[in-house]
Amino acid sequence: MIPRYSRPDMVAIWSPETKFRIWYEIEAHACDAMADLGVIPRENAEAVWKAKDVDFDVARIDEIEAVTKHDVIAFLTHLAEHIGSEEARFVHQGMTSSDVLDTCFNVQLTRAADILIADLEGLLTALKCRAYEHKETVRIGRSHGIHAEPTTMGLTFARFYAEMDRNLSRMRDARAEIATGAISGAVGTFANIDPRVEEHVCDQLGLVPEPISTQIIPRDRHAAFFATLGVIASSIENIAIEIRHMQRTEVLEAEEFFSKGQKGSSAMPHKRNPVLTENLTGLARLVRMAVVPAMENVALWHERDISHSSVERNIGPDATITLDFALSRLTSVVDKLVIYPENMMANMNKFRGLVMSQRVLLALTQAGVSREDAYRLVQRNAMKVWEEGKDFKTELLGDAEVTAALTKEEIEEKFDLGYHTKHVDTIFERVFGE
Repeated sequence: MIPRYSRPDMVAIWSPETKFRIWYEIEAHACDAMADLGVIPRENAEAVWKAKDVDFDVARIDEIEAVTKHDVIAFLTHLAEHIGSEEARFVHQGMTSSDVLDTCFNVQLTRAADILIADLEGLLTALKCRAYEHKETVRIGRSHGIHAEPTTMGLTFARFYAEMDRNLSRMRDARAEIATGAISGAVGTFANIDPRVEEHVCDQLGLVPEPISTQIIPRDRHAAFFATLGVIASSIENIAIEIRHMQRTEVLEAEEFFSKGQKGSSAMPHKRNPVLTENLTGLARLVRMAVVPAMENVALWHERDISHSSVERNIGPDATITLDFALSRLTSVVDKLVIYPENMMANMNKFRGLVMSQRVLLALTQAGVSREDAYRLVQRNAMKVWEEGKDFKTELLGDAEVTAALTKEEIEEKFDLGYHTKHVDTIFERVFGE
């Protein structure tokens, strides 16, 4: 990803220096295990650790690869330059390139998952804080973009919290599923390497051995991982879209924080645009872009091919770096989001009580009016509000058929806002616990 949408800790996971360091650790730990099993001399295994503090020369490895046309061989050649050809002769004993590449990739993905999990935890903290802050802040709920019935801003934040909490569980599951390693040799049969080597390497790297690999780790694990990233990205967009709608001039129930000196438009000095949440919508698309290729990587030829390789070299860094940035940006947006309760109430009352129509409908049916007739009576008066700007309650009180079934006091009571917020505490207990 470009630096504009990147954060350093996640970027570092995908740097060539980090990759080669992990490759080195895989090879060194494998040598230790083989020495313990008596397969290679102990002194050769110990010699490999002489490179423990070496900064591998990426340019030199690239130079060797330009000749060998093989990245792992290029790295092994460079490693031998540091520890000596004789000392390095047992490095990679019985292993195949995918043992290094796949195990490294999964180490990188688990490290990326750890950052994403921390990101989600930070976002959840922000959402919970804003939910309690606006627990009783009444706003109109909308369906199809049209006024429906009252809700609260706190409930809006709470539902986003619940969604992201599910995503946190998904991310933890995805991390567990991807945290496997394979040091099983050509076609995965362990013919030239003891399974205990794999167990040792995985233990040292915080992985578990892949129960059965071919020459690669099965790609359904990676498909599930990137699908999880895609779901999280969609949830980010879900929140971003709500904020963008709330910031529209004719709504203006909330807006992104507009800092001193910030400019909204090169042409129109008055503009305050929802640029951060629009950016999040775009970033979500980029993350989801990785999902289908990851799914298509599951089906490979026989014990392996490398059609997945070029895909993963791109989507691994791009999707995780982008999602990390997006989660951080969204947390900041939520933290600083400016809420306008007065505008929420003004929007609520824009159609002069119309949002209480269901309460009147139900009251009429409870008073003995058929549902069909009750709907007709309520809609008849509601349309006057839509079309003529009338006051809904006034129209109901002037409708003889309505007042024949309901007293003035019963009609008046149906316009109590508190009726719609009486179960907010119950919902909060379900979302956040006691």
